[in-house]
Amino acid sequence: MKRTHTCGELRKSDVGQTVTLAGWVQNRRDHGGLMFIDLRDRYGLTQIVFDTARPEVLKLGHEVRAEWVLQVAGKVLARPGDMVNPKMATGEIELEVDAFNVLSRSIALPFEVDDYAKVGEEARMTYRYLDLRRPRMQKNLAARHRVVHAIRETMARHGFLEIETPILAKSTPEGARDYLVPSRVHWGRYYALPQSPQLFKQLCMIGGLDRYYQIARCFRDEDLRADRQPEFTQLDLEMSFADQEDVFLVCEDAMKAAFGAGIGVDLAMPFPRMSYADAMAKYGCDKPDLRFGLELSEVTDLAAAAEFKVFRAAVAQGGIVKGIVIPGGESFSRRDLDVELLDIAKPYGAKGLAWVKIGSDGAYAGAPVKFFGKEQLDAIAARLRAKPGDAMAFSADQPRVVNAGLAAVRNFLGQAKLGLAKPDDFKFVWITEFPAFEWSLEDKRWQSAHHPFTSIHPDDVDIMLSAGLDADSGLDRVRSAAYDLVLNGTETASGSVRIHDPQLQRKVFQALGVAPDQIKERFGFFTDALRYGTPPHAGIAPGIDRIVAMMLGYDNIREVIAFPKNAKAVDLMSDAPGNVDAKQLGELGVKNVEKPE
Repeated sequence: MKRTHTCGELRKSDVGQTVTLAGWVQNRRDHGGLMFIDLRDRYGLTQIVFDTARPEVLKLGHEVRAEWVLQVAGKVLARPGDMVNPKMATGEIELEVDAFNVLSRSIALPFEVDDYAKVGEEARMTYRYLDLRRPRMQKNLAARHRVVHAIRETMARHGFLEIETPILAKSTPEGARDYLVPSRVHWGRYYALPQSPQLFKQLCMIGGLDRYYQIARCFRDEDLRADRQPEFTQLDLEMSFADQEDVFLVCEDAMKAAFGAGIGVDLAMPFPRMSYADAMAKYGCDKPDLRFGLELSEVTDLAAAAEFKVFRAAVAQGGIVKGIVIPGGESFSRRDLDVELLDIAKPYGAKGLAWVKIGSDGAYAGAPVKFFGKEQLDAIAARLRAKPGDAMAFSADQPRVVNAGLAAVRNFLGQAKLGLAKPDDFKFVWITEFPAFEWSLEDKRWQSAHHPFTSIHPDDVDIMLSAGLDADSGLDRVRSAAYDLVLNGTETASGSVRIHDPQLQRKVFQALGVAPDQIKERFGFFTDALRYGTPPHAGIAPGIDRIVAMMLGYDNIREVIAFPKNAKAVDLMSDAPGNVDAKQLGELGVKNVEKPE
């Protein structure tokens, strides 16, 4: 017997045909002289029936247990009207078994293989091969396949070449830590697994390949976080003779194709654009969730004119005062305002939140009210666009603390407390004009806000070339040509126009405190290549794991990865990372040492 159909394929039009199916036993219902089995493969379920007309078959059928692998042959029958199951695609038919083979038996399972069983994540990760049999996981990976396939078709349509770049590369310690691979042939030397194909894709542009992409596997030895993986997949692309608008066009087209193929959603294009400065002013962060309003408003000038000491002290120390309107907030309890909202803002450094309610009659209530005149409160309410029945919450501190705290409060209100963010609403936005550099208080030097190959905003190149290297040099005013693609408050892609001028690249390395000998050691092959006629180029790298997870409604990217690591970067199924014997280590010239305290 050879499989002629899948378990999700047969319909009423197939009644009377003799077919062969193969799959796993989902469940069995034994009625003595009659037995039903739901046979499952990744395409669906088909009910098969054993009856007394074939006692030898029925006898074998009684032995069958869950998750055995069967091959069955028989005739397709129409189910009686009262036995039709409208919830199954194959619910109008059943297969009457004439013959079957047991292809494989299964021992007792650690958990049931269906979407209704409550299974802990540790068990799911340990027995991932069983977890993958669940229909939900198979649908997730099928959707991921459709997304990647649609992306590949889109990139080909735009004239891109799919080019593979090395997995064994040189360590260039910028950003996250590298995974290192010792070389047996070259004693004492190491490869690094790529954090991204950044330099290689730029070299493709120098090589005249014009439009490159790959579905790239990347590796980062980062500190443990629940939503991160040590290895992940991204759409990596680079374009010559292109600016950010060219990248936006291609990336938006790829996202539109991905969402259409993945979940049948037609995204509206073009995606809106927003500068980093505007995002921080209106939303307090560079990853705004645009599914709801609740914009922040600065009221420093109005607050400073009042007698409220908390506001005046913050402003006197160079801080700011910002507020957010809470629609319907008049009904919020003191606990909602004094405890719940403050608990959201505290992790970001907020020491307190002041609030004012506006009654249905327009009267104001709250601790700060007695320190303001009615005209002042009216002006603040007008700036926040608050109306009777609302409440206003305020934070007064240094800009970093105010923005981060109120951004968290805004997300809590919109996503959880007020339920304004709809899970099936997908709002993309481009964030542009990021700062090029950040001052590290710990290292006492400038660091790249993006990466050191990011070009400078055209209007700020002169500032960059003339700036010094100390904390007050003015480098904090230099904008980059970087951009992020944000979806529903989450960064899904990061990219930039690249540096193609060797002089500017040297200046950036100088600003970052990278000495000439370090430049040659770490990046010499790349800086040499820049001198041989480099075209202007730009690129981006959307994260496929994150995007697929978000389109399917998951917070955790492990739901869309076949064999992920857990939150501690461990593969519970294969027990990786594992120990290596002394002989292997000796061949590599590597020796384990005691872990320092």
